[in-house]
Amino acid sequence: MIKENSHNDSDTFLAQWLEGELTDNELKKLVSQEDYLAFLKLRKGFEIREQLDASTDNSFIKIKEQITTRKQKVIPLYKNWFVGIAASIIVLFGLFMLLDDSEVIIETGFGENKTIALLDGSEVILNSKSKIVYDEDNWKNDRKLYLSGEAYFKVAKGETFVVNTDNGSVSVLGTQFNVNSTQGYFDVVCYEGKVGVKTLESDHILLPNNAVRSLGGDLVEEYNDKEKVPTWIQGESTFKSVPIYQVIKALENNYDVTFDTSGINNKEIFTGSFPHDSLNIALKTVFETLNIAYSEKEKRNIKLRYKE
Repeated sequence: MIKENSHNDSDTFLAQWLEGELTDNELKKLVSQEDYLAFLKLRKGFEIREQLDASTDNSFIKIKEQITTRKQKVIPLYKNWFVGIAASIIVLFGLFMLLDDSEVIIETGFGENKTIALLDGSEVILNSKSKIVYDEDNWKNDRKLYLSGEAYFKVAKGETFVVNTDNGSVSVLGTQFNVNSTQGYFDVVCYEGKVGVKTLESDHILLPNNAVRSLGGDLVEEYNDKEKVPTWIQGESTFKSVPIYQVIKALENNYDVTFDTSGINNKEIFTGSFPHDSLNIALKTVFETLNIAYSEKEKRNIKLRYKE
């Protein structure tokens, strides 16, 4: 999984990248996917460098003064003050201040599913507490998006379609597949066509009903999934031999609750499912099979412990 870096680290990597000391692929391994997309936007903005160099706007003068006084270790890497200004803007105001209106960000809330129609006719069904980011203006030439969370894709035939995540990437031409990418968990299932999956550890080609997943950055596991579509888009989450903490995270995302897991082993393995329309049934279905008692100790905060 890609490491999250501080602004100072990202600032250093940006400077090295702009000076040609890092390739695009090397930069991508050092920063988060969202930061990488923002850096690409920044490079695109350099096409108007002459206009910015000629600017006498007070905000740029103030930024230049701040660069002089900050004395950060990254400053000597810059060969001109414009690069310094660009990196300082990132540090002071955040990377996404640099994104233009063509950057589309779509998110879902607790218990919410959302269907998105892309410009090429492809369709994305976004699961709860998930997000996709893509460049609308460049979509025709470059069908790439970033996913955090879980989504089901129905991809229209055409040029390569790429789903990037912090855990790996998925590339296809035209097919249907599901991707679930959260912290410490990466799962891809192919339902139609052929899917290429790339992680930091290995590459895989999936045919219909083939699946691959990684838990906690450990060994990537291949398995088969007999479903015709992911069950979550039909109102039920299904799991096959996953740690219970992954199931608990799905419960939290669907029902807007939190769990106190200090009284259980949250790495215990679970196989089963829970519905999305009843918290009581979901709790009973998941925890009674594992002999785990559950009680609400505070509003929407559920304490778990083993039954005596």
